Parts: sequence; C-alpha cells; structure tokens
Amino acid sequence: MSRVGVLPVEVPDGVDFQIAGGEVTAKGKLGELSVRVVDEVEVSREDNLIWVKPVNDTKRARAMWGTTRSLINNIVAGVSQGFEKKLEIAGVGYRAQVQGKDLVLQLGHSHEIRYPIPEGIKIDAPSQTEVVVSGADNQKVGQVASEIRSFRKPEPYKGKGVRYADETILRKEGKKK
Repeated sequence: MSRVGVLPVEVPDGVDFQIAGGEVTAKGKLGELSVRVVDEVEVSREDNLIWVKPVNDTKRARAMWGTTRSLINNIVAGVSQGFEKKLEIAGVGYRAQVQGKDLVLQLGHSHEIRYPIPEGIKIDAPSQTEVVVSGADNQKVGQVASEIRSFRKPEPYKGKGVRYADETILRKEGKKK
C-alpha cells in the first residue's frame, strides 16, 4: 500500500483541473501544466479532491500509484503557488547578475558565464551573491538550479562556489605543518 498514493490531492480555488484520456491538465494563475498518466493508474475527481488508485495489483501499478499522485500534486501546486530554489554564491570576486534574458555569472574562470534563462523560468538576483530560480514547473526549476550550481560546485576546503541556500558543505581540514 502506497503511503503517498492513498492521500488525495486538494485542488485550491482558482485552479481549473481537467482529466481527459491519459492526460491530466491544471490551469491556474501561474500558467498551465499537464502530466501524462500511465494506464496502470486511474485518476478520479470528487468535488475539489483528486484521488489516484491503481487499476490492478501488479508491481508496476503499485509503483506508479504514488509517483502519479506526486506528479499531479506538483502540477496543482505549481500553477497555484509556484516553486523556487535559492542559490548562494561564496568566494572572492564571485558574483551574479541578470542582464536582459541572460544570467551572467563570474565564478573565477577566465571568462564570464552567460546562462540563457529558459522559457517559463524566472531568475532573480536580489544581491550579487544570491540567485533565486522560480517557476511553475518543479522539475524545470530544479534542473535550472542544478545547471547553475554545476558551473562551480562548492569545494570542501574553503566552501567557495555556488550552493543551494539550505545545503551544508562538509568542510575538510587543510594541510598541517
């Protein structure tokens, strides 16, 4: 029995939710998202609750039960509230700024890194050492944040680099004489 799958997904006011064939679509103030539902799982709606149930008792149906429920919950939350990831930049001379449709990063390389902001994603740099990635699609927000972090991952000796705001870096002790 799936611990996640048995819980219903609550649809907040202002979100239009439709189930059509194998496609589930949510439309809200932040946009429109859809997810494809596999044949082993059945999606039904009662008032403002969405229930996900496995069609049969196969291993794949039980595996996709909780996964489908989580994907549906993410699209409903995405079009109503949105998702955001905060990144912090640590290091002397390391900085970030948004110029037009690009995020410009200076991370100690011989050149500046220009990262084009993808469609559906909003990147903000409130200060030179902070980057906030936000959008409706949770997967896309996480992917963009991961790509920005990959330009200069935090190193364990001084902690320099780009890291998530809630990430802790295991620090190593340097060489001793």
